[in-house]
Amino acid sequence: MFHRNIKLVIAALLVIAGVWQFTESNIGNGIFLILLAVIPVFLYFKNEYILLAFLKLRKQDFEGAKNWLDKIKNPETALIQKQQGYYNYLHGLMLSQTNLTQAEKYFKKAISLGLSMDQDLALAKLNLAGIAMSRRRKIEATNLLNEAKKLDKQNMLKDQIKMMKDQMKKI
Repeated sequence: MFHRNIKLVIAALLVIAGVWQFTESNIGNGIFLILLAVIPVFLYFKNEYILLAFLKLRKQDFEGAKNWLDKIKNPETALIQKQQGYYNYLHGLMLSQTNLTQAEKYFKKAISLGLSMDQDLALAKLNLAGIAMSRRRKIEATNLLNEAKKLDKQNMLKDQIKMMKDQMKKI
């Protein structure tokens, strides 16, 4: 795992090598090196291990996703802030199956660091509302559900939110 700034240094070196190839009249090599420099820049903003963990989660392979996330040894230095948010978000999703206390900690940290997509933020708040509801914190759960409903612009979580509100009436 490279430190996030090393990826930018690699991209800069590839661009320099590409420009050098242009000056040597090797246009094809220069174009290839410039295009190759896009990869480290992309991986600076989208960490490869987080992308692979998302792919594993799509297949419901929680153990595989955990293995990919465990390869990130020091998230504070290896990831930018949004990636740290998704790192904690993924840990929260995996732990919500087994350990609600740890999952709550990870979801709160993910929300504080920020998530790029409103849908992910809505799902994190929905999970936090479920955890709060299981601990009989009805006011907090209601506030989180309302925030999740506002963030769910495509109504993908509409049924889950409605079901949770119905369950809250029983508390």
